Amino acid sequence: MIQIVEAIAPLRAWLSTPRRAGRSIGFVPTMGALHEGHASLIQRARADCDVVVVSIFVNPIQFDRRDDLDAYPRTLEEDLAVCRAHGVDVVFAPSVEEMYPTPMACTVDPGRVAQHLCGRYRSGHFAGVATVVLKLFEIVQPDVAYFGQKDAQQLAVVRRLITDFNVPVRLEAVPTVREPDGLALSSRNRRLDASERALAPTLYRALREAESRIASGTADAAAVTRAAAALIPRDDRLRLEYLEVVDERDFQPVERITGPVVVAGALWVGRTRLIDNVRCPPPSHA
Repeated sequence: MIQIVEAIAPLRAWLSTPRRAGRSIGFVPTMGALHEGHASLIQRARADCDVVVVSIFVNPIQFDRRDDLDAYPRTLEEDLAVCRAHGVDVVFAPSVEEMYPTPMACTVDPGRVAQHLCGRYRSGHFAGVATVVLKLFEIVQPDVAYFGQKDAQQLAVVRRLITDFNVPVRLEAVPTVREPDGLALSSRNRRLDASERALAPTLYRALREAESRIASGTADAAAVTRAAAALIPRDDRLRLEYLEVVDERDFQPVERITGPVVVAGALWVGRTRLIDNVRCPPPSHA
């Protein structure tokens, strides 16, 4: 029987019993609007852990635009159905007032790893992400936390958070789930109309071109991104925000590819911002 908890104190009380019994706790933090990508995280947690906790909380402090926050889909009943179908034990669905009873005086500065890519275009976003993740880790106190590789920079921020603050949680990165045409599953995809949906896989095709160039021996990051960006068609509905090659560890831009890198992009399709990435080993001769 799934438990639905809306406040911190009863969640901690509920989790105290399995924790005292030595049962492992897996945690999947989400903002709701669950899809098969989230389901893959839950399935992984269910396979690994004795108890699975899913949080559903649209975190206001990670949005850089009020209209984006207002437009974010809230589908709690559908989300609970997904959780039930995949064997979640407890859903933590707090209100904003429960998570932020007073304005935050102390927040997390994610530092260097958050400076580029989305961090450059979404002021305060990763500070909001890092702050709410740290709060959720303190509330749930999981043994293992599951995050998707689609949000690669977020994953890097959380990894750094765990290291720098000695958070006793193991981070597991779960591969991106894609549609047959390559589009990464995202809660934002539901905003696309039919014509925009047809254009949306363009970003992944560009990233695959970058991956192919690197695999074939191109070590010049600028040459890789030029070739990849050239695949984005000229269309008034498309605007490429960024397409960059960054170091896999600190997400700093690289000029020459000599180690593992992430090629990441953000593409506006109409009024919807999509992100995606691929991880690439260095060219064999680099």
